[in-house]
Amino acid sequence: MHGNTRRRLELAGIVLTGLLATAMLALLLVDWLREYPLVAPLYEQLRLAGRLLDDGLGTNVFSHPFMWRSMATGVLIGVVAPLVGTYLVHREMALIGETLAHTAFAGVAIGLLFNATTGWDGPLLFVALVVAIVGALGVQWLTERTDTYGDVPIAIMLTGSFAVGTLIISYGRGLTGISIEGYLFGNLSVVSPTGARTMAVLSVVVVAVVVATYKQLLFITFDEQAARVARLNVSLYNTLLIVMTAVVVVGAMQILGVILVAAMLVVPVAAATQLANSFRETLFLSILIGELSIVGGFAFAISQSLPPGGSIVVVAISAYLLAIFASNRSVAAISTH
Repeated sequence: MHGNTRRRLELAGIVLTGLLATAMLALLLVDWLREYPLVAPLYEQLRLAGRLLDDGLGTNVFSHPFMWRSMATGVLIGVVAPLVGTYLVHREMALIGETLAHTAFAGVAIGLLFNATTGWDGPLLFVALVVAIVGALGVQWLTERTDTYGDVPIAIMLTGSFAVGTLIISYGRGLTGISIEGYLFGNLSVVSPTGARTMAVLSVVVVAVVVATYKQLLFITFDEQAARVARLNVSLYNTLLIVMTAVVVVGAMQILGVILVAAMLVVPVAAATQLANSFRETLFLSILIGELSIVGGFAFAISQSLPPGGSIVVVAISAYLLAIFASNRSVAAISTH
């Protein structure tokens, strides 16, 4: 009876999370199409609702469209980061998120410098995304073609990409006064309309890909050698996973910053593994904990006028510690079902 109640609560939480994410996607769509006559009245109604909510809570947050975009992006990160992170943690690839965040930092630096020297006004997120994907493919290539230990290519890419980023930033500051702090530590104002819409599209793609390849990724995660014997294209699915990680990292970097972005890939999953009895349950619980971390972190950051990235990570780590105290296991042992 207890198990059935638990499963119902988890399912209810996933449904509510799905509805919240869908609402955020709709909100971003309305914000994007607000200039169209059919959408403009709905947009104004949302602005009015935001003002009323601010009046009721005594805040100055919900009536501003840039805050809508930031919160919507955060909610989507709360879904896709733990979703991809569950596979990474179980494959002992937790540091890959940090590596790709540093690679994306180099991408932002390249975009900023290119913008400053050429007058180009394109979105930095696209440059960071391209560089992060190239970095992800580079890590995959190094891992498959070198005889070093598995974490050596990751360490090389992590330090090398950050070194390139710092050199570019230092050079650019001497020329144009480039500022990168918002991308390092996270900043609500960093989330541009283009960045929010891009994250929305990429989130839908990541969820769709994980759903479509769930069994293959699960097989590779727990027994890669058996997957090779079964003639599964392991390299393809490994590449797919690492590219999805790059996509999630670039999107999450807007809210959490380069330094903290890996936490949302790892901490909710670590908390979920303390409580779950199967891989599927770990997946569900990590998404729920990730979403609670995002919502709780935003609430704490707004109420105390603090950065969102640090607030979200502190809430996530608090959930992890609570999960340890609530768990009765000393070593995580889950089934693959």
